[in-house]
Amino acid sequence: MTTTSLAAPQLVINSRMLYSSWIPADPHAAAALLAPGLRPAANRAVYMNQYVVDSAEQTSSFGAYSLTYLGVDLAGRTAPDGVTPARFFTHYFNSSGTVRAYVLERGVPASQGTTALELTGNELVATTRVDGVPIIRTVARVGSAIGSVARGHLLYVTRVGKRLMAGNYPYVGEVVSPFELMSLEFLAKDHPVYALRPANPLRRVEAWCWYAPRDSFVYPGGEYEYEP
Repeated sequence: MTTTSLAAPQLVINSRMLYSSWIPADPHAAAALLAPGLRPAANRAVYMNQYVVDSAEQTSSFGAYSLTYLGVDLAGRTAPDGVTPARFFTHYFNSSGTVRAYVLERGVPASQGTTALELTGNELVATTRVDGVPIIRTVARVGSAIGSVARGHLLYVTRVGKRLMAGNYPYVGEVVSPFELMSLEFLAKDHPVYALRPANPLRRVEAWCWYAPRDSFVYPGGEYEYEP
């Protein structure tokens, strides 16, 4: 396995982040991506985070990078707020070899990929590419005012060998208002991530659809064994 000497935890500040959540077109295909012993949430929701870290000065050691990660909400456990479901990583497309090495040690299924967030007027387009080929495109209508500050922890689950591991990821994000998720396209039918494509028409989980031009968070160093 690739190893890294980076200390844990790692801090990232002021990333440009588009978070979205939806009900998949094929809930059984999405659930099949879970590790043994895990069950999908009752609503079968999928989550995705597309974000860009523009400069090395925004990170403790990672350097600049872009990332799209996504996966499936879980039944049985929540984040520390007691409401937000635990979430399992199924895909993780990162532009940085440094970050990939750090998260691979922690069971995240990291592979190479790039993410671009392009804001033109009030239209935000997020495009995820693998080997230069677009595989996911998200379009949102966003405002310029900060409507609220989202803060708390997310609980993400990974698999290290045969063990399930979890970590609490603290975050603080300045969320714009207004916001509307307009479309979400999975462009590559031959890519495994296509199993998570949204239903048509798009069924959003509105509480987890937002854009933050400044979102800060920590990659945890205190992971613990997860018991479903």
